[in-house]
Amino acid sequence: MKYIIVLGDGMADEPIEQFGGKTPLQAASTPMMDFLARNGRVGILNTVPAGFHPGSEVANLSVLGYDVAEVFEGRGSLEAASMGVGIEPGEMAMRCNLICIEDGKIKNHSAGHISNEEASELIAYLQSELGDDSVSFYPGISYRHLLKIKGADKHLDCTPPHDVPGTDFLDVMVKATNENAESTADKINSLILQSQELLAQHPINIRRMAEGKDPANSIWPWSPGYRPSMKPMQELFGIGNGVVISAVDLIRGIGVYAGLKPVIVDGATGLYDTNYEGKVQAAIDALKDNDFVFLHIEASDEAGHEGDAELKKLTIEYLDKRVLKPLYDAIQKMDEPVSVAVLPDHPTPCCLRTHTSHPVPFLIYRPGDAADGVMSYSETEAANGSYGQLSGSEFIHEFLKK
Repeated sequence: MKYIIVLGDGMADEPIEQFGGKTPLQAASTPMMDFLARNGRVGILNTVPAGFHPGSEVANLSVLGYDVAEVFEGRGSLEAASMGVGIEPGEMAMRCNLICIEDGKIKNHSAGHISNEEASELIAYLQSELGDDSVSFYPGISYRHLLKIKGADKHLDCTPPHDVPGTDFLDVMVKATNENAESTADKINSLILQSQELLAQHPINIRRMAEGKDPANSIWPWSPGYRPSMKPMQELFGIGNGVVISAVDLIRGIGVYAGLKPVIVDGATGLYDTNYEGKVQAAIDALKDNDFVFLHIEASDEAGHEGDAELKKLTIEYLDKRVLKPLYDAIQKMDEPVSVAVLPDHPTPCCLRTHTSHPVPFLIYRPGDAADGVMSYSETEAANGSYGQLSGSEFIHEFLKK
């Protein structure tokens, strides 16, 4: 048996008035998801342990079967692994967004989904102006970058910018959670304020504003941590070789620590215009030589953060038509049976524009297994499935059953 997880990031939601009280998942046309649910088994899954923020880093670690309390060291350290940036003893890594601030408030977490080329130039500029023996900036993808600080203390209260659109940025700057971390908090807040002065008149931002685009006029570091200690999935669950396919460094970094080989797909953007066909073909190719594939699709999460319900519905339909349909057709022709799981990592409700920790629906289609009678895939239907409600690693243990 081979295994593939197709994860639609942030795909779950809440009832929306414009859809007649349906969620985007219920409103979308998803014949392939419904087919897999109808011929498989479904349930709901708690992916966010009590006391943890419902971030993608926490939820995806949970989906892959890790004890979050034991291994979690922040988003930055995971993304560093994907970027090939080492974290040495005494160093702290943080996700570092480029964001847009307008009238003193956080307008969005993505600087208008700034391009890779523009962002890389801005990060290089900040490194030249603010980098030193203890502070280093590394370019990532679009608005997602990395900040590494030597001698820093991770005991900080940092607010993810996608959680607080419309909030006065001064109200959500970094705070120390113990006195030993106060100097670290002061350093990071100083970097934020200095970045705003430097970025305000950068030619890239002047051009973006002239074109009616949001400027990338501030950094926003968050999710601090040291180097994590994670056992590979092969050791934990006895699977063979595996790969991770994603457009974002966070998921690829989790994959690296989990012993999965990252596969980079040209044109994978993390948005609704991502290269769906390229990603699913990469997954199909990977199944020929690997036992496990983790295929991550970011688009629905970004639509939820934008509060765009119609776009979120479209991304779900794209995942169904452009990923799951060709994937199913391909695995029917393979010599070895393939189990398929489909689920989000967390909800990203359009009305809130941020993540919640509510349980998410999942389906497992395993050739030869009896179905459980649920006829479609959605938040409400999954709650009636034979798996009931699972938590954390219970999902991966069910999925990887021989």
